[in-house]
Amino acid sequence: MKYLIASLVLLLVLGAQPLSAAVTLESFTFAHEADKERFKHLIGQLRCLVCQNQSLLDSDAELAHDLRAEVYEMMTSGRSDQEITTFLVDRYGDFVLYNPPIKPSTYLLWFGPFVLLAIAALLLLRAVRRQKRTPQAEFSSAEQKRLQEVLGRADTDKDPRA
Repeated sequence: MKYLIASLVLLLVLGAQPLSAAVTLESFTFAHEADKERFKHLIGQLRCLVCQNQSLLDSDAELAHDLRAEVYEMMTSGRSDQEITTFLVDRYGDFVLYNPPIKPSTYLLWFGPFVLLAIAALLLLRAVRRQKRTPQAEFSSAEQKRLQEVLGRADTDKDPRA
């Protein structure tokens, strides 16, 4: 019975994989190989608005499917890459581009990580300097005496043959 259940689960897992691939892949037909490469390049430069860390080329989100179809339709209607990109930026903002332009509205996106890194470095430097200025705590005479007693006992506990 165990083997039957394990076999069914394995069959289900292996059988479901091609179905999911068939559902997520879209077939676009191109007259020329150059058009296909242009399409791949263009959707590779556009960010999936759902996944945010994947391009339209890599994403399996429904919105990515829709945007790929929209880009395909615009390409087949004769629009240039610049026109398609401008349309998508006007509709979704600079976030749809993997390499947004450097302009005042994207300064935080481009320079924010470096500003945060500089702040972290300054805070680390300040903490190190503060640590150096803090005097080291010294043992009181009672603590020193107790330490000598403990160390003295440790010396006598050692094996004399060693």
